[in-house]
Amino acid sequence: MNKPKSKKRIENLLRKALLQNGKMEYGLYEYELEEHIDYWYKGLKADRDEFVFVVTENRGHVAMLLITDKKNIYINEAARERLAEFWHKSYNINLERLIPMMAEELANDILSVNGVKTVSNH
Repeated sequence: MNKPKSKKRIENLLRKALLQNGKMEYGLYEYELEEHIDYWYKGLKADRDEFVFVVTENRGHVAMLLITDKKNIYINEAARERLAEFWHKSYNINLERLIPMMAEELANDILSVNGVKTVSNH
């Protein structure tokens, strides 16, 4: 029987990757995320989200994907940068809120998929 993944360990890895500009693994993106882009894009359109971002962790490595409503694809560090641009001042606050939930999903072998609608200030 596989030993369960540690939520706390995953939280620390996500904090390092998403909040401390840690390195992300392109090979993990290819292995776990790339094949699902069309599926997540369809969900984004159906839910009328502005963008969706997906995070995974495997054996201590983290990978991230961000898809915009125009189907622009951002991978790993570029996805993190784009998310920071979208969220601007609320990036750290939003991630501090999301990381525990994301780690819980990943600890249970569920990819963390987050669709986002932004509120316009106009």
